[in-house]
Amino acid sequence: MPDPVLTSTVTCPECGARTEAEMPTDGCQFFWECPACESTLRPEEGDCCVFCSYGSVPCPPVQKASGAESARCSD
Repeated sequence: MPDPVLTSTVTCPECGARTEAEMPTDGCQFFWECPACESTLRPEEGDCCVFCSYGSVPCPPVQKASGAESARCSD
């Protein structure tokens, strides 16, 4: 199994800003503040974290569990 991707591009649903962010490797991130508009993002229903909801790749725990970069928490 390949190593998980540790960076994700988060797209803010409020303002559309895209920000590259490093993801935690030991858990899911429930809150994330957009640096552009300062909105606090929370995961969408069915997702474990903001990276799975708004990121370009899911969080490392989901990547490890599924063995695929394109997997989502709600799948």
